[in-house]
Amino acid sequence: MLLKFAIKDFRDDREYKNLSSRTIENYLGNLQEFHDYCVGKSILNVTDVTQNTIKEYLLYCQREKKNNITTSNSKLHVLKIFFNYLQEIEVITEKENPTKRMKYGKEEIKIEVFQDSHIKKMLGYYQRIKQREKSFYAYRDYTIIVFLLGTGVRLGELVNLRWSDINMVSGTITVWGKKRQQSSIPITDKLMKELCEYKVFCQQVFGRVSDYVFTTTENEKLSENALKFIFKRLKTIMNFTDVRLSTHTFRHSFAHRMLMNGCDVFTLQKMLRHNNIAMTQRYLAIWGTALKEQNDRYNPLNNIII
Repeated sequence: MLLKFAIKDFRDDREYKNLSSRTIENYLGNLQEFHDYCVGKSILNVTDVTQNTIKEYLLYCQREKKNNITTSNSKLHVLKIFFNYLQEIEVITEKENPTKRMKYGKEEIKIEVFQDSHIKKMLGYYQRIKQREKSFYAYRDYTIIVFLLGTGVRLGELVNLRWSDINMVSGTITVWGKKRQQSSIPITDKLMKELCEYKVFCQQVFGRVSDYVFTTTENEKLSENALKFIFKRLKTIMNFTDVRLSTHTFRHSFAHRMLMNGCDVFTLQKMLRHNNIAMTQRYLAIWGTALKEQNDRYNPLNNIII
């Protein structure tokens, strides 16, 4: 089978299995890049792709496209899913699967978090604009930052949040996470107050409140790319050189501060909606030394005479 037709069949299969459009776009983007590379090497058929082909492609991405090891592993992950599908529908055999014995590259785990100075600088910038200009984007972006710091939600969860997902009585929000799983998480009274004030401001600006919490200046749903652009613009203004300004950094910062304030790992797992607690424990392993105060307070040796 030609590689381009195999990719089309794979796309149809993912659509049939009702994967999110974002996931499918990610798959197709990676597979199209791989297909273009193979065409350049005169590799057109699925069965002509070997393990060396994939290794050379990933090395090309690292050297020419400056992909880091995390990005390379993500691309290999997509290729594994693709070729496993072709094996499943018997286009290739297990022996012909070029990804079968390929291992992921070793990643250096580095989790960045915002310090107090970063947070004060970001919030202070928008507070000044709110007081001086009372512009919509300042109110919206300020609320986005406060919301991310108070919930640790993911990028997709934030842009898809509707006002109907916020329960003002119980103080909870409903988010749609990975694999479109629905979860309910609590929010603080402080955050609820900020959301209420922001909602009133939206009503005053647009005359009506959108279904979605965070919108464009035209009161339309904010896209993921638009949110990324907001952070890209803000990073330029803030001139942060020591930390990445992204939704995930807010998520890491939320986890870091929860642990620093004494939150247990099981509660944090539920707040972050990790299916596997091993992911949550990565935070604990990295910031374990930062928990010295809690250890000094609760360590069992405190009450044992030795």
